[in-house]
Amino acid sequence: MSGQNSQLSRRAFGAGLVATGAALSGCSQIVGGPKMLKLAHTLNSDHPVHKAMVFMGERLAELSSGTMGVEIYPNGQLGSERQLIELLQIGALSMTKVSTISMEGFSSAMKLFSIPYLFKDNAHFWRVLNSDVGNSLLDTLRDVRLQGLGYYDAGSRSFYMTDAPINTPADLKGKKVRVLPSRTSIEMVEALGGSATPISWGELYTALQQGVVDGAENNPPSYYLSKHYETAKYYTLDEHTAVPDLLIMSRLIYDGLTNEEETWVKAAVAESIVLQRRLWAEASEEALAEVKKAGCEVIYPDKTPFREAVQSMKDKFARGELGPLIAKVEALEGAS
Repeated sequence: MSGQNSQLSRRAFGAGLVATGAALSGCSQIVGGPKMLKLAHTLNSDHPVHKAMVFMGERLAELSSGTMGVEIYPNGQLGSERQLIELLQIGALSMTKVSTISMEGFSSAMKLFSIPYLFKDNAHFWRVLNSDVGNSLLDTLRDVRLQGLGYYDAGSRSFYMTDAPINTPADLKGKKVRVLPSRTSIEMVEALGGSATPISWGELYTALQQGVVDGAENNPPSYYLSKHYETAKYYTLDEHTAVPDLLIMSRLIYDGLTNEEETWVKAAVAESIVLQRRLWAEASEEALAEVKKAGCEVIYPDKTPFREAVQSMKDKFARGELGPLIAKVEALEGAS
């Protein structure tokens, strides 16, 4: 991987950061210069997703012999995940990374990933994403002027709290837990006994600090890199949901690509997915080691009571519109 690491250390024009005040359009091209795809996301530049996107931009520049590139706006410079999705829909932005949770309002099929304890293990999870099931979910975005390009690893989401550890669902009773604005996420927290409170990511650190919420739920790198561990020092690895990140593109911009440009974009994305999964695994291990070093208590609970507490919720989804998809996911559990 030394070649990839050296590429990550370079900042080729294909992944340059641009000023927030730059005029917005989905892609730009100076006469005689490269076609630049504008990409924005809400994470900081230390995050493995951002690093994979930098690599993707570099690879796109190389594959296209300098005729294409990517401009990256990190740290929520251009808005929340929902706002970025809406910019894609009107062609004011080319690409973004969003949680599948944020896509539930655009594609009801994306609720699949918010169903707790749906996947047996990580191998089962990726088997589903790489199957016809995963591809069909990406295809559902076409109806809302979006093009699904692929999945980035976002690990499993677990609870972290400010005042006391969560060992069983009973410990969540009466606790205000931050969730994304998703009906499915709200139902999950309520099924476990907590009080779900939707709050934007950018406001969460202050909300934890001021006691607006008692805790939140997310994966290890996000817990660490956001510095939420400074206030919420109890991290319970109940791993209730495995929610991937989606790399999506404006359908308006995507349809304007030539066949050759589309091939380059898909190839750069595919390579970035491979790198992101490796970086994610490394970042997860580092995050847990660092928060433990900082004095946080990491709890490894018995997951059985958590699974039992949400079983009725899972059964309800299995009887509804997601039933056929859930059956396909379960059929892939033991596949080789």
